[in-house]
Amino acid sequence: MASTIRIKAVASGDATTVQSLIRHPMDSGFVKDKKTGKPIPAHFIEVLNFEHGGKTVFTAFWGPAVSKDPYVKFKFKGGKKGDELKISWVDNKGQSDSLVAKIR
Repeated sequence: MASTIRIKAVASGDATTVQSLIRHPMDSGFVKDKKTGKPIPAHFIEVLNFEHGGKTVFTAFWGPAVSKDPYVKFKFKGGKKGDELKISWVDNKGQSDSLVAKIR
């Protein structure tokens, strides 16, 4: 399966800017299926985590109010070109994905 994560991390000076897009339905549980009229079960990312050098640099705890295919942008200090940045997520159904990217 292809990764659900796209990431771009660029070091500039003492800060690294991270941009990430995660393909995920982020279903709230309140929307009805157009064909059956029954609610589409909730399916959303609960925890999103970014690590650099074995330390967490960003964590998000999400719920059903976050929109489909969420986008995240943040900065952190200490990253250098060539360093690895790990992103991982887990959703409310136990599904997960992770990716390691190089900082540019």
